Amino acid sequence: MFILGVYLAIFALSFLVVRFLVQRTVHDYTSLKTVTFGDESAVTSNRIASIVSVVTIFLIWGSFTGSAWVPGFLHAPGPFVGDTSFTYTIETTDGVRDDATVQVRVFNFGETATKFDVDPGDGIAKNDAVAMNASRSTTILFDINDEVSRKDGAHVVAIDGTAINQDGEIKTPAGRFTLTDKGAINFSPPSGLQMEPIWLPPPEAVVARLVEIADEGYRNSTLWKHLGYSLFRVIAGFFFGALLGIPLGYAMGLSNWFRGWFEPIVEFMRPVPPLALIPLVIIWFGIGETGKIILLFLASLWIMAIAARAGVSGVNISKVHAAYSLGASKFQIMRYVIMPNSLPEIFTGARVAMGVCWGTVVAAELVAASEGAGMMIMVASKFQLTDIVLMGIILIGVIGFAIDILMSKAENLLVPWKGKS
Repeated sequence: MFILGVYLAIFALSFLVVRFLVQRTVHDYTSLKTVTFGDESAVTSNRIASIVSVVTIFLIWGSFTGSAWVPGFLHAPGPFVGDTSFTYTIETTDGVRDDATVQVRVFNFGETATKFDVDPGDGIAKNDAVAMNASRSTTILFDINDEVSRKDGAHVVAIDGTAINQDGEIKTPAGRFTLTDKGAINFSPPSGLQMEPIWLPPPEAVVARLVEIADEGYRNSTLWKHLGYSLFRVIAGFFFGALLGIPLGYAMGLSNWFRGWFEPIVEFMRPVPPLALIPLVIIWFGIGETGKIILLFLASLWIMAIAARAGVSGVNISKVHAAYSLGASKFQIMRYVIMPNSLPEIFTGARVAMGVCWGTVVAAELVAASEGAGMMIMVASKFQLTDIVLMGIILIGVIGFAIDILMSKAENLLVPWKGKS
């Protein structure tokens, strides 16, 4: 919630700064319009907002991981590292109390927590030394060197002068304390707001892993081979999905019989997530390449069919009537009226289908794949190699974004009449 609050604050602040302080003059067709609200053609992507958005994501990522690429004053408070201490008070069955000090040395992430010694001091409670890593908790068996132990009935009654029992916890400047069921002290130093590298590595660690895998490969294949396999599967699955889905959609949009026959099948399969089909695909087609492509084919088929059907349904009927009045045949109606006017909907469906295929490729490559970005992510996750997982996710997102841009450019080139009817 804190990170979300930071993100929303940056969003609002940058909007106000750009809106009221950055002077921007537009000299295109939009600037001539007197009414723009509600006019979709007047809405264009604000490049400043895009840049600030990407930079904000990077800064939040770096700030909450302690990245060396982000200035130190932007870092979120990190976990406590260094020496600290606290005093515990024990009470024997005779009501005798004594204090002892626990010296705690907290090491950074990845460092070896080296043990050290302290002077045990006097009294029935002896001083202790504890070594641990940041953002961890440890159980302190305080009575190991004391003259009385928990077996003798001695128990902790206070930490740094604050009363404690087994039903609750206390917090002091040294950290958080609770008592275990057997009376030992459970201690956690301040964890701060930064995340451990094992959960979220900093950007430089992900880039270093990218360079390493690009040079040396991963699981006996180069990075480009992994990405090439994923790209091939997605394109092949989408191609066959479009090859069958578009004619099916046209047929459903033009024929009562086809619509009645296929509509129950399409509407039944459309809500079924591709992940649910994996077991059936394995049973029917095995764990080879065919099964993965068929899964992606099924992910795109229904989307393309519905997009084509919607494209046919969206054709302005006055255009059809005009063409008939001019003596056009059914083939000419199809060629010069229906197909051109349905292409915008088909391109929209194609962009959605490609996104779904990219989202499904990870699941498809779970089917015993030896190459692919999804395989990298899944194998890395088993060994908690979060940097490889993040690297794979970022690469999939970048490639998917690039494909969407290419399809958008192709749409603008091939369907220039979109929205101008």
